[in-house]
Amino acid sequence: MRKLLLHVSALGIVVLAGATAFAQHSRDHGAPGATPAKPAAGAKGGVRIGMEELHRGGGVPPGWRFSWPDGDARKGREAFAKLECYQCHEVKGESFPAVTPDPTRRGPALAGMGDHHPAEYFAESIINPNAVIVTGPGHTGADGLSIMPDFRDSLTLAETIDLVAYIRGLTGGDHAHDHAEGAAERERVAGDYRVRLAYAGPGGGGQGHDHQHGGGASKPAAHLMVFVSDATLGEPVPYLPVTATIHAGGAAPRVVRLSPMLGGKGFHYGADVTLPAATTKITVAIGKPALRLMPAAAARFARGAEVSFEWGK
Repeated sequence: MRKLLLHVSALGIVVLAGATAFAQHSRDHGAPGATPAKPAAGAKGGVRIGMEELHRGGGVPPGWRFSWPDGDARKGREAFAKLECYQCHEVKGESFPAVTPDPTRRGPALAGMGDHHPAEYFAESIINPNAVIVTGPGHTGADGLSIMPDFRDSLTLAETIDLVAYIRGLTGGDHAHDHAEGAAERERVAGDYRVRLAYAGPGGGGQGHDHQHGGGASKPAAHLMVFVSDATLGEPVPYLPVTATIHAGGAAPRVVRLSPMLGGKGFHYGADVTLPAATTKITVAIGKPALRLMPAAAARFARGAEVSFEWGK
């Protein structure tokens, strides 16, 4: 009997432990009746979709694309120092140890680089450096491959996320002049729209059109482009009244009405306008669509949206 009681007691401990583990699992993973786990502070909002609809879309939500999560730039700087990335990449204004430049392994300076690429591009460059091989000194080695080392065995996922946040935070700096002379882009979500702002300075590429004077093609004028797409489906949204307000130093804000256009980068709302060197912010305002909205879309697009982009910092 005593042996039986011991077995029953042991069984009770196992069952209790299993119940406790299940309760913990339920709290963590959202079982029926459980309190769902809250996202981390500052985390990006996700897409909500039913399982049946998910499978109808081929296993992903409509217009889905991978979005790199937000990170901690301060911790990213620590990862940058730990890997001694400063051996190859100069970051002006930072107090990393001084190094003797080695032309065979010297990569591009990173001051201002955060404005030039989306987070996903930086992440791929770290995880898979040869996915995109930029030709030329400072990028390609004698073997034709990227000189960027492969860090997949040296970084945790959290460190990689934070490192990308650090690089994305390196705005302005040595590359600030590109805003006026070359092509610069920024992207944000405003309501149900994904808005991407792009600018090609005088004579710069990117706008996809030429101006004809006297039968010959001249250098392209400066061109401001706003790409507006459905944040869920990823499709361009036409027939929108779009304006851009340019804030430059102490001057009065200038409002520019953008027209629908087709260019080398696809459908966009644009205008030939030169941004002043003192431009600090551009605000894009989107009005109500000037086309019939079906019931499925009316609730989302019946209202306008506004989003601001910091510039030249």
